[in-house]
Amino acid sequence: MATADKPRTRIIHPLLVRVAHWINAFAIVCMVMSGWQIYNASPLFGFDFPRWATLGGWLGGAIAWHLAAMWLLVANGLIYLGYGLLAGHFRRHFLPLRPRDLLRDVKDALTFKLAHQPGIYNAVQRLMYIAVLLLGVLVVASGLSIWKPVQLDSLVDLFGGYDIARRVHFVAMAGIVAFVAVHLALVLIVPSTLLPMLTGRAPRHSRDKTPKQEQQA
Repeated sequence: MATADKPRTRIIHPLLVRVAHWINAFAIVCMVMSGWQIYNASPLFGFDFPRWATLGGWLGGAIAWHLAAMWLLVANGLIYLGYGLLAGHFRRHFLPLRPRDLLRDVKDALTFKLAHQPGIYNAVQRLMYIAVLLLGVLVVASGLSIWKPVQLDSLVDLFGGYDIARRVHFVAMAGIVAFVAVHLALVLIVPSTLLPMLTGRAPRHSRDKTPKQEQQA
């Protein structure tokens, strides 16, 4: 039976993190699908994306969707980055990232022995979240250089030219899509991780500390 000193559940995802997560999910889907429509207008490689996987209907419509989603993603991302740095969210959940921990968790993941505890990220998850944050910065920077190549010519030069910036943008996008695919696969494997991202709460285990105990630690 739960008491005032030890509630049944604990908060593992603050409200701001949950709101940022779902806004990012919506913005990324819009950007990827509209980006694929833009890609189809001038393919970099020898393939097109299927029409059902694109957004915008035509080049102009896709660009409008892409830019609208871009500003939403950038604004939301800046708020999330500010919170993550100032509130210590990144430090608590993404660090430290040690090579030996990563090798151990990769081995456990490949053998389906990787333990999961709500609110605690293993080394594989930490690496994935750090990587997708860096990819987010890269995709925005390369996207800006493609959008305004004349005004941001110095940024274009950092990428080695417009054509290379397009390829960097595509590769960064592919990395984000791969992250989303793995993220969704993990949710399917461990569906109990979905509800806490909606409610913010997860069952408290006997080894978890209460807020009072955390203050005394």
